[in-house]
Amino acid sequence: MGNEAASEDRRLPITEWDKSDRPRERMLALGAKAMTDADLVAILIRAGTPSRSALEVAREILSAAGNDLNKLAAASASELMKRPGVGEAKALSIIAALELGLRRRTASPRERPRISTSAHVFEELRHKIADLHQEEFWMLLLDRGLRLIDSRRVSIGGVHGTVADPKVIFRKALEAGASCIAVAHNHPSGQLRPSEEDIRLTKKLVEGGRLVDIIVQDHIIIAGDGYYSFADNGQMS
Repeated sequence: MGNEAASEDRRLPITEWDKSDRPRERMLALGAKAMTDADLVAILIRAGTPSRSALEVAREILSAAGNDLNKLAAASASELMKRPGVGEAKALSIIAALELGLRRRTASPRERPRISTSAHVFEELRHKIADLHQEEFWMLLLDRGLRLIDSRRVSIGGVHGTVADPKVIFRKALEAGASCIAVAHNHPSGQLRPSEEDIRLTKKLVEGGRLVDIIVQDHIIIAGDGYYSFADNGQMS
């Protein structure tokens, strides 16, 4: 009787299974670290067959590879597709996920650069905004050692300007836990000389930074292969 009941339970649609048997729900509740290999493969293949759940198909896939992820990673799409319930899309999802895991293991983490000069700010942002046909305003978020936390675009404008709101800038800095920031925008015209609005904004940022204990290290204007630095020209006080 117990075996018959278990058999009936296994034929239930996955939406009617107990939540403890549903991989996606358990991953949301417990996190990826708590999942078995079969759970993770089941999430990749998404659905099983009319007679077997995604989790059962995943277990069969792993069993065919001797429950060895390295052997599974070496399998081709055509080999995986020999398993009942595994079509091209499912096979490629498994191969792609395992390849990403391999690349992550072999990739060396990029050391966070130290942004301590105007040239560093320029090199970090030139490829993002130097050749644009519209103005964009960007910021670099830095820690106390002036190591880069992240770069964020603040605003996008037109050919003749963009609006950068100091409140938005400092909110992003505070959310990121930055101790220091450097800001930059481009001049599509190629003119490196700051406008009166650029000068006023820089003063507002320096004053605002003092209020929230965030150092505004520099404001640079990028045009083509050149830049203008407010800090280098003694305009950050």
